[in-house]
Amino acid sequence: MNDCSFGSTFLTDSLELELKTEWCSPPCFSCAFDNRGGKTFSGESYLASGALKRCLNVQHAESHIPVHRYENLEAQLPSVLVDELHGLLLYIGHLSELPRINPGAYVNQNQNKLFPPSWHLLHLHLDIHWLVLEILHVLGEKLKQAVYGHHFINLAGDNLTNVSLFEEHCENLLCDLISLSLCRYDKIRPSEALMSDHCPCSCMKELWVLLIHILDHRRKWSLSESFWNWLNKILKTLFETSSERRSSMPVIKSRDPLGFSWWIITHVASFYQFDRHGVPDKMRQMESNWNFLEELLKRSISVQDGILEEQLRMYLHCCLTLCEFWEPNITVVNILWEYYSKNLNSSFTVSWLPLKGLVNIRSPLSMLEMVKTCCCEKQDQELSKSYSSYTIFLCILTKVIKKAMKNNGPHPWKQVKGRIYSKFHQKRMEELTEVGLQNFFSLFLLLTAIAEAEDVASHVLNLLNFLKPAFITSQRALIWKGQMAFLLLYAQKNLDIGVLAEKFSYEFKEKAKEFLVSKKEEMVQRHTVWTLLSIYIDGVQEVFETSYCLYPSHEKLLNDGFSMLLRACRESEFRPVLSFLQAILARIRRIHQQLCQELQKENVDLVMQSSLLAKERHLAAIASALWRQFFSFLKSQRMAEIVPLSQLVDAAADFTLLAVDMPGTAPSDLQPQPAVSIIQLFGWDDIIRPQVVARYLSHLLQNSTLCEALSHSGYVSFQSLSIRSWIRCVLQMYVKNLSGPDELFIDTNPEQAVEKDYMDQLAELTRLIFKLSEVKNIFSKAQVECLPIPEDPKSALVKFFEAVGITYRNLQTLSDKSSMVTKSLEYLGEVLKYIKPYLGKRICSAGLQLTYGMMGVLVKSWAQMFATSKAQKLLFRIIDCLLLPHTVLQQEKELPTAMLTAIQKSLPSFLQGISIVCCQSQNANAYLNQLLGNVIEQYIGRFLPASPHVASLRQHPVLLALRNSAIVPWISSLKKCIMQVIRKSYFEYNGSAPPPRLASILAFVLQIFKETNIDISEVELLLPGILKCLVLVNEPQVKRLATENLQYMVKACQVGSEGEPATQLTSVFRQFIQDYGIRYSYQVYSILETVTVLNQQVVIHLITTLTQSLKDSELKWGLGKNIEQRETYRKLLSHLGQVGQHEIQRLESDST
Repeated sequence: MNDCSFGSTFLTDSLELELKTEWCSPPCFSCAFDNRGGKTFSGESYLASGALKRCLNVQHAESHIPVHRYENLEAQLPSVLVDELHGLLLYIGHLSELPRINPGAYVNQNQNKLFPPSWHLLHLHLDIHWLVLEILHVLGEKLKQAVYGHHFINLAGDNLTNVSLFEEHCENLLCDLISLSLCRYDKIRPSEALMSDHCPCSCMKELWVLLIHILDHRRKWSLSESFWNWLNKILKTLFETSSERRSSMPVIKSRDPLGFSWWIITHVASFYQFDRHGVPDKMRQMESNWNFLEELLKRSISVQDGILEEQLRMYLHCCLTLCEFWEPNITVVNILWEYYSKNLNSSFTVSWLPLKGLVNIRSPLSMLEMVKTCCCEKQDQELSKSYSSYTIFLCILTKVIKKAMKNNGPHPWKQVKGRIYSKFHQKRMEELTEVGLQNFFSLFLLLTAIAEAEDVASHVLNLLNFLKPAFITSQRALIWKGQMAFLLLYAQKNLDIGVLAEKFSYEFKEKAKEFLVSKKEEMVQRHTVWTLLSIYIDGVQEVFETSYCLYPSHEKLLNDGFSMLLRACRESEFRPVLSFLQAILARIRRIHQQLCQELQKENVDLVMQSSLLAKERHLAAIASALWRQFFSFLKSQRMAEIVPLSQLVDAAADFTLLAVDMPGTAPSDLQPQPAVSIIQLFGWDDIIRPQVVARYLSHLLQNSTLCEALSHSGYVSFQSLSIRSWIRCVLQMYVKNLSGPDELFIDTNPEQAVEKDYMDQLAELTRLIFKLSEVKNIFSKAQVECLPIPEDPKSALVKFFEAVGITYRNLQTLSDKSSMVTKSLEYLGEVLKYIKPYLGKRICSAGLQLTYGMMGVLVKSWAQMFATSKAQKLLFRIIDCLLLPHTVLQQEKELPTAMLTAIQKSLPSFLQGISIVCCQSQNANAYLNQLLGNVIEQYIGRFLPASPHVASLRQHPVLLALRNSAIVPWISSLKKCIMQVIRKSYFEYNGSAPPPRLASILAFVLQIFKETNIDISEVELLLPGILKCLVLVNEPQVKRLATENLQYMVKACQVGSEGEPATQLTSVFRQFIQDYGIRYSYQVYSILETVTVLNQQVVIHLITTLTQSLKDSELKWGLGKNIEQRETYRKLLSHLGQVGQHEIQRLESDST
């Protein structure tokens, strides 16, 4: 046994056991191992264990081992080994002959590693087949000569060598693998072919890799065939008839030999990436099989009965995948182009599959998206489902040309260009259908993207001239899309678009002119032209947005066609045009800012500076073109309603920002301050719709740079005028259309009366106004918190008015106060014009409520300012316009209910404010006091209830004006004016007929007395009227209320005089006795009896006057003593104590 230490010269490292060990673990086929560590093959596989490397590096048998006693037997071993291996192969048969190979044989779904018998059987067969092949290979490598199987030769008479057995077994093994793959292929659709692996498990894949390496190795060191030749030879049999097929070749049948051949070659080609250890190596040179593929490709596109698009997609998808693996092959491109050049008019669709790309081209961008798809380095696995075979051909064309030009320069491109250009001539161009033209554009766009852009685009323009005029008319939209796609591609490649732009912009101008002169009733023609114009507009926008820089050639795209187009557009057509304008303005400003930043950098050399300045000049020229073509139209439409409001305003705001950034580009009529001129047009002009103003100013005030620039540019009224416009927007929130008399207002529920968009915009403007430094300063001086997020616009305006009034009151110097009045009046502007729409014949209740409410707050809050001569004129106008208009003075006419309601709610504020003005006025103003009296006179009766209910009287606006006021000097003035009006209007009546609603006015006066302190001067004013009512009116309610008023007055005078009767009170009663004592003596005595109960001293002071009145009465009637009257008088005197008794005695002793 010592001789065993030398080992056998015929055993390989992968087969021999380690000596002097108890066990060993040889490699095997098994997908059961989990120790892959993310690798494709398990650690126990042949590849991972290094078996292949050892097999390919066998040293041939030149041994110097001494001869031993088994030398004769060893010499027979190779021949016996060949016979035994041959017998073993005959015994186990082919892989494809196994009883049943089901999915369970490949995949273990049992986590406990309990494999089914079929799994063990299959993998045992795989091990045997590979080990036989490996032994035969090693035998040949060792001996370097043919080894004959003598036993088989003696029995069968046929030759059998290790080489013939290796080749036979290799062929059978490949046939078995192909048969197994074919079973899987027959169950999948062509569109899913590349997503379906042909290897059921990693062991099959490993066997393929082993065969690739061992066959290519043998080809390299001997005259044997390469792996591809072996595979090609077998695949060719799929296309042979039974008579053509060799008898020794296993029979393999396929329902789709073409598709299967593409499928299996594509999958197997990917295995070339694995090295001898089974590790993927992307840098590894992959052996190509183009010769067979070229024949396969010719066979694929030359089927006599026609080609199914679904299958062709799969073939080309496989071809594309192989183009990624292998070196570029121009012949493949030429073969495919021969086919597609003849079928350009085909749509290449599959009815049951969705399609992206050619048939779905809707815009120039979609054309370019298709080009980008074709130029992608890695294509989607579902490419054949989503794209046509023509698109996949373009992908192949891209891949091959880019690879070939990278390796060999421009020569391959020139070859392909010649082939492609030669297929297009006048006759061929005239034969193109719409689909064919789409395919034409797709092809040349792709060539422009990957090769000589200028040459290709120039050639396309020449070819388009070959199209028939009728075809050009019917397919002009598609032609324009194609041309625009070329423009976009030029822009993306940063090429000069001058030539393309000049031709295309001229066509646009002609179509815009046609659109302008067309009649709006010609809907079909307008729609056709508009489709073309839309293509141009959308495309030019994309050109500007994708261009890295803007050059003079870009200006050519903005010609007079736009100014003509704007004049012809309807509302729906304005939207895309104005969206285009906004996009271009934004792009110009963005590039301008970038250029400014570059110029401001340090260390900018002269060359760079010159280049940047040139770009700035180009940009200015383009900006000037926009001003020229668009702004004059926007200016003319600022009051119209044809143009969509939001886009009109947004475009105007963008022009304003452009004027700030590049003022020199604006037209001369806006100079020298173009930004201010535009703001005046769209933001500060009182004739512009408030919806326009609110949105426009919101845009501008958001831009802090603009606000700062205008606030410090010497134009000091920027903030003031913006505040004034905000005030107008709030006051006119219920005005829908300032110029339309028929549908002037939105008159619904006030909460729903304003369109939500406008209300949101107004709220945003309010928020921005409250951020202005001028507004913050006012609130700061007023010591009122300026809310960062103000309430609704109406509440915010109220707070603003109040803050301005407080700020004025806190000022100390006359100069500051004078400046504040001027500034405040600037805030208001023509405020009465703002509210005038609400005061017309058409009634808007919400608008009236807003108008009167805001003006009431204004008059009250700014009362001290209205007391100045500068502001008093405005106060007079407000009173005349709102409180004393012509309709109010016409007593016979009833005021509208909405107007009365608005006045009722706001009148307290008006009265309080006017009263303050009367007290604070710099000059004693009798006219203002007269106006106050007139207002009270007009409305004190209008709001009196028909019957004197206290609940109704308590809400009377005149009474509220007194109740809601703090104790300030001007309250007595207001109260006195009210008393004067009541005396004049209700108590100074002639005749015995009392005025209407006398009880209500008495109840009103009584309520005043109850809620306020009574002054003796008020008693002097009203007491004569009260006494007159008691004498002349017999209505019980009037008498009761008059008596209560009398009681309140007497008590008030008693308190005020500290027990002594007030001289004024005595004087009033004395005059009352003189006026009514002779004719109404009994009523006078009754009234005085009531007074006696409250204050005897008052009546005691009147005894002399009463006695004289009695005597005058008796004298007048000439009947001597009036016993009845004297008795009544005596009764009164009896209540006056000792003084009364003395007067009774005197009367009785008096003989006269």
